[in-house]
Parts: sequence; structure tokens; C-alpha cells
Amino acid sequence: MRVRYAPSPTGYQHIGGVRTALYNYFFAKKYEGDFILRIEDTDQSRFVAGAEKYIQETFDWCGVKFDESPWNGGAYGPYRQSERKPIYKEYALQLISSGHAYYAFDTTEELDAMRRNLESHGNPSPQYNSITRQYMKNALTLPQNEVNRRLEAGETYVIRIKMPRNEDIKTYDIIRGWVLVNSSQMDDKVLMKSDGMPTYHLANVVDDYTMKISHVIRADEWLPSLPLHTYMYRCFGWEQDMPQFAHVPVMLRPDGNGKLSKRDGDRLGFAVFPLAYQNEDGSSSNGFREMGFLHEAFVNLLAFFGWNPGTTQEIFTMEELIAEFNLERVGKSGSRFDFEKAKWFNHQHLIRKPFAELRDHLMAILNNNGVNDIDQNNLETIWSFVKERCTFITDFWNEGHYYFIEPQNIDTHTLEKINTEKIRSALRNITDRISNDTEFSSTRCEAIVKEEMASSVLKPGELFPFIRILLAGQKQGPPMYEMMVLLGKEITLKRLTQYK
Repeated sequence: MRVRYAPSPTGYQHIGGVRTALYNYFFAKKYEGDFILRIEDTDQSRFVAGAEKYIQETFDWCGVKFDESPWNGGAYGPYRQSERKPIYKEYALQLISSGHAYYAFDTTEELDAMRRNLESHGNPSPQYNSITRQYMKNALTLPQNEVNRRLEAGETYVIRIKMPRNEDIKTYDIIRGWVLVNSSQMDDKVLMKSDGMPTYHLANVVDDYTMKISHVIRADEWLPSLPLHTYMYRCFGWEQDMPQFAHVPVMLRPDGNGKLSKRDGDRLGFAVFPLAYQNEDGSSSNGFREMGFLHEAFVNLLAFFGWNPGTTQEIFTMEELIAEFNLERVGKSGSRFDFEKAKWFNHQHLIRKPFAELRDHLMAILNNNGVNDIDQNNLETIWSFVKERCTFITDFWNEGHYYFIEPQNIDTHTLEKINTEKIRSALRNITDRISNDTEFSSTRCEAIVKEEMASSVLKPGELFPFIRILLAGQKQGPPMYEMMVLLGKEITLKRLTQYK
């Protein structure tokens, strides 16, 4: 098994592209195959500086390793199409020699005139095809000596595929099933541009063949190109070596109306890129990493945008995704992006992550908030108490700051409703007993509170919220008696005597 991910450095990596790369990675590793990265940079006019580095950093963060790439090489390089330019010219000339491609010398003005003429005669989709090429300036209509003269004179030309007329082209797609298109519906695509660079179609087919790619797993926006690529394999005589194809569905907007885009993220306040980056106008685009997502959660949630394991299990490690992934369980329809579900995935991975892997992050959060001295055992206990309320690790301070400093944003509204003389009297008795008791433990604190509730005829729902708000600023939180012990006797008494 040899699969590849082939992004273009014409912009920053969208999560839809990362999802496609992950499907390739899962598939390759499941069958102990090779995962190749190929940079398709033939469109130099749209090249974005830094885009390739962004791709590298993205997959480093995701924990995805390429077996072959521009950075670690391999037996089938180079892995940037711009460095393979001589190879494409050779294969384009091979198609000309076999009669499957031809030179076209039409100017931009002549092409525009052809399209306007067709549109004026009621053709809404004018094409350079098996019919219109007969009236254009190309090697099929010009005498051979005229073609030679133009080539020798260095005239600008492109090389086009010569599509047959009225021929069915049929290809099997692992996800879509059989795809059948008649060649009369297809145009003579440009294979080699006037600048000598190949188009996607030529470079894609040649590279997949010469790199011995066994399966092409790509976005379904390339599905319309499948008949052309199938036909090109036939023209080259490579049908026996043609890879199997699988076109994965797009990621849809939250409302399901169209493909997810950067504008959707900007409008709705979530990221559509794995990593943050700076725009040319000085603005910035947010990334999942910078929003606080764990890379394990990011990989897990992207896997579920189009694929499902056929069971109720949703939380997977990378190893489990590799073991369970199969193309047959990738759906045909696009999946709506749900940011709330994305946050749920992060929460699930966060609460399962071993404390040892989070310790340094938690300590950094405390240090940034002026807390530098903390017992590591206490920190682990505190994390175990608050993690269920944390979507991101950065929520740790908001959810557990009261263990280290005075509670912020005290729920005074609730406190005023339950602040009665009966409760204050019970609290005075509790604090007096805790202060005078030689033992300070969660068990002893619980016994004192329960004994006082019994003698004062108070229910837990009356007293507990009052104690919690005084200790933590909120009526909901971790186990109350364990919280007292972690705060320590002195701080517990100080906070409980605020309303004594």
C-alpha cells in the first residue's frame, strides 16, 4: 500500500485537507504501507510564502509522520512538483507522439472569442472539445510544417489532451461506486501550460504512476476529474497500474448549506485551520491548537467528519483509529461541522489524559497567575476535582483558582437568597468546632457539618450551597470536605467566617 497527500502551497492548510490527509495516513498504517507527502506547487502565480512550513508544522502537531516527503526524502523524489518539471515535459511529448495530445497555439483573445460565440448561440458552457477544436489554431487543424515553424519560432503554446468523441469512460470508486461519464461531455484539458509547467491533471497522473501510488484518497471536489485521469492512464498504457480511487465527502457548514470555509469560522467564532496564522492584511486567523485543543482530540474529531466505526464508540486514540479505519465506512454525503461537538471531543480526551502529561501545562497556568509554590500531589488532586468542568486545559484556572487565591466572581445573588440567621448560626457552630478540633480531615469535617445540620434541623440543600460559595465562590464544584482539606484549616476558617 502506498498512498499520498498532495496539498498545494497556495494557502494555509484547511481542516478539510487535514482530514483527507488523516484518512490516507490511517489507511496506510493499517496495512503497514507508506504515507507520502507531495507538494503540488505547479501554480507558481498563487504560491503563498510560508504555506509549506505551515503544512509541516501542522502534521508535526498532529503526530503524523510521513514515510517520504520533501523534508526527509525517499526513493521516488523529488517530492515538490516544481522540482520535477523535466519529467512532465517528457510524458506530455509521449502523449503527442501517440496521438493522444496536441499543441494548441490559440491566443487568449481567440479563446475568449470562441467562448463568446458559443454563448451567443445558446451554449451556456462553452468548451474547447472534440467539436470546437476543429475550428481553432492547433496541431489538429494546422499543416505539420506550420506547426513545426511555430514551435521553432518559439511561439507560445499549450499541450491539450485529445478527448475522443462519444466514448463511455467508466471507473470504480471505493466510496462512490461506479462513475460513468461520456467523453462528449468532457473538454480537451490543458496538460502543459505556456510557462512550461504541467497542470494538475498531467502532474497528478504522472506522479502517482512514477511514485507507485496504490490508492488515491482525495476530496470529492476532484471527482469530476476522475474520468479524465482514467482516460490518461489508458493513453499512457498504464491501466494495469492505475491506483484505486476513493473520493471523500466535503466538510459542510454548520447549517449544512455548502462547503465549510474560513468565512464561516470568522462569522461564527471558531477555527477552520489547525494552527493560527497571520494574514497579509495584518489580521490573524485562529487555529485549533491556539484555541486549546489537544492534538489527540483534533485528530479524533476530524476522523468522524465523514467516517464512522459502525459502533457507538466515539473516543479513539490514533492507534485505535488506524486499527478500525476502513474506506467502506466513509459516507458519500458531507458532514456538518459542529463546533460544540468538537469541544466535546476535546473535553473527553482532556479528562482521560494522564496527569503526568498535563503537569507542566498546569504549572505554567499557575505560574502565569502568580502561583509558584504548589505541592504536586495536591495539584494532581485538584486537577482530578475540576477536570470534569474543563473543556480546555486553560479552563483550569477559572474552575480551580479558588484553591490558590481568594475566590473571584462570588455568586452573591445566591448567597443573598440563602443568607439567613439560622444558616449563619449553624456556620458559626461549625467553624468553632473545626477551629477547636485537633483533627482536620475530610472525614472529621463531614462529621461536624452533618452533626450541626441535625441539631439545627437544616437540609443539605440549605447549608451546602452557602458553604460552597464561601469556599469557592460558586455553589457547584468539587467534593466539599476534600476541598476544605486542600485549602487547609487556616484558609477554610478564614473563608467560612466571612459571614460569621
